[in-house]
Amino acid sequence: MSNIYDPTFVKGVFDRCSGKYIAFSWICSFGFTERWRRQCVSALPQPSSTTPVGYDFMAGTGEVWPHLLRRFPRLTSITAVDISSGMHQRALERLHRHRAHRIAFIEDDILSSALPPDSADFVVSTFGLKTFNPEQHVRLAALIARSLRPGGVFSLVEASDPKGWILRPLYLFQLKKVLPLIERIFLAGAQDFTMIGTYSSNFGDASAFGEMLRAEGLQVEFKRCFFGCATLVAGRKPN
Repeated sequence: MSNIYDPTFVKGVFDRCSGKYIAFSWICSFGFTERWRRQCVSALPQPSSTTPVGYDFMAGTGEVWPHLLRRFPRLTSITAVDISSGMHQRALERLHRHRAHRIAFIEDDILSSALPPDSADFVVSTFGLKTFNPEQHVRLAALIARSLRPGGVFSLVEASDPKGWILRPLYLFQLKKVLPLIERIFLAGAQDFTMIGTYSSNFGDASAFGEMLRAEGLQVEFKRCFFGCATLVAGRKPN
């Protein structure tokens, strides 16, 4: 198998998934992905600015944007960064056309992007952490710390392995057996959604990434959602 964390490989997976990604992820998570996006935004500390600007890293189809704009109605702009042009095209053409004036887009590998330092009041990310390996997570943590202004805030959520939960075997069976079966039956045997399951099972949880953020000098809180089926890290860059 190719290096599944290589940016070109990741871009191919999500470009091909983009047309059915929203429906597939909602059905296979029983709607929990939307709940976890709301929790991610709720966990975001209050930005220092009353008219904040910020980034959505690994933005995908932008499903977190309505939650951000609802919580922060005076939010000036969101810059979405994603490697997949297919995901962004679906986001703007089918979901967020009426919000396009408040959304900027950078199509790039986030780890290679030249984002200005101290340029954001907030950083959010929903379900993008799993597409990086530990070495890439270190680089991502450094990027978040560099991009945030002093007093800037962040919140990132990812589907996780609910270790210690009595129903964990059922959860893993769903991830490793049921999802590939659904894909073979309904998606003409494509392997891309199976890869999303692989990324999720490889990820573990967000606790290690939280420690990487702390190593960059950020204040970090780690939270479990629904018995650890998702985990999030949120916090602030000290003034």
